[in-house]
Amino acid sequence: MEPLGVRDLQSTEGTQFFSTARSLAVKVWESRLRLLCCCLPQDESHRAAFSSIAQLVSRFFSDTDLVPSDIAAGLALLHQEQDKMEQSRDPDDIVTHSPSSPIGEDLEAELEKASHCMQFAAAAYGWPLYIYSNLLTGPCKLSGDCCRSRAAEYDIVGGDHLGCHFSSILQSTGLQYRDFIHVSFHNQIYEIPFFVALDHKREAVLVAVRGTLSLKDVLTDLSAECENLPIEGVTGACYAHKGMCQAAGYIYRKLVNDGILNQAFSVAPEYKLVITGHSLGAGTASLLAILLRPSFPTLQCYSFSPPGGLLSKALADYSKDFVVSVVLGKDLVPRLSIPNMEDLKRKILKIVSNCNKPKYRILLRGCWYELFGGDPDDFPTEMDNRREEELSQPLLGEESLIIRHSSSYQSLASDDSPAHKAAHLPLFLPGRVLHITEDGPSRRSCFSQARYRAEWSNEMAFRSILISPRMLADHMPDAVLRALNSLTSERPFSLCPSSLNDSQHNTI
Repeated sequence: MEPLGVRDLQSTEGTQFFSTARSLAVKVWESRLRLLCCCLPQDESHRAAFSSIAQLVSRFFSDTDLVPSDIAAGLALLHQEQDKMEQSRDPDDIVTHSPSSPIGEDLEAELEKASHCMQFAAAAYGWPLYIYSNLLTGPCKLSGDCCRSRAAEYDIVGGDHLGCHFSSILQSTGLQYRDFIHVSFHNQIYEIPFFVALDHKREAVLVAVRGTLSLKDVLTDLSAECENLPIEGVTGACYAHKGMCQAAGYIYRKLVNDGILNQAFSVAPEYKLVITGHSLGAGTASLLAILLRPSFPTLQCYSFSPPGGLLSKALADYSKDFVVSVVLGKDLVPRLSIPNMEDLKRKILKIVSNCNKPKYRILLRGCWYELFGGDPDDFPTEMDNRREEELSQPLLGEESLIIRHSSSYQSLASDDSPAHKAAHLPLFLPGRVLHITEDGPSRRSCFSQARYRAEWSNEMAFRSILISPRMLADHMPDAVLRALNSLTSERPFSLCPSSLNDSQHNTI
């Protein structure tokens, strides 16, 4: 019995040690977040957000000891590996379409509506995006409006002291002042700007939610743990991204409790409700649509570049009847979720363990490949299924020797490790997914005109992060708007041929 008692004591001490280590790691990340966000008020809501984000980040990095250059080398290798697999894919492979989005659905009509709604989603960003998109004429157009005193207009515009945000919205949407029911630029953690307007062209009461534009919005984005969101009539587990759940609840209370929607429909009772947004605004708009659906059964939501880690499977399926998600190219955000990040970490660890080239060569070759293209390198990768003990040379140079000898790496490099079996609640994109890609070679001249194709896709196609120089550029709202405008102005030739064969075109 004595050895058994000693073993139990050692086990208890080990558990306490790891628990203390985890607590210290959380405190370290919490301190880093407070230092990074020192300009924000340190009130209770912000402290709670810092604590929640610190727990999430510390858990993600707790079982790795990679240095930044290891990560960069792993990403370079992984990008070339993904490109090799894409080049070897059969061009005649049939695209799998979502069951709720059959090929015969009117893709062209949806693109027209999406292009129209994207103007409002982009306008919600206010003057920064307007100036960025109109570098030559934007400042001149806004300067007169921003300096003009319009005290009578401030009864519906909050948090826009100079009026530049609202002026840019007027310029971007082409609406008149009288068309706006409510405009708010109030911005706190879990409280994001939005506006409500009458869209006479589409006969809709339109709610547009702004995407990430401030450090407070970033904290809302990073509050990525799951929160229960029970919806009447939906069977199965109902949960969603916590930060965006909170933001959707804030806007819901404003729209319903403050009577904003009642005011809008008293002016135009025959109009339908449309909700839209980009990025953070897209995720919040989708959740807002789910909350409002019981009261407005005919509402529609157009979600542009929404985060991948947003809805449980039950809610994602429920939203297919009234939400359309638009994803451009290899955009990172629609593929971003905790399970996908864990999968990326595993792939980086595995791919660097099976490479015996010096790190400097990998990084130099990776930089050349990102800038100038060429054929993917034939460095050994995880696809070779080689065991790491067979490698005779140091892993990526001296700086990374700790990876091979660390117990955490030994566990993570194995597909059967407990770390891989740790359960993360799966989250999915909202609604039906409309995927837009560039038609033609993957690399083109900066001065050549891009041509696009669009097709219905499946949310399961976004369960892996794709490494590409375009993974951030494809997320920008001006890029999404440009692609949609290009598709609607050049139809039907830029649409996916398979999506057009059986399409029944309706009059818009």
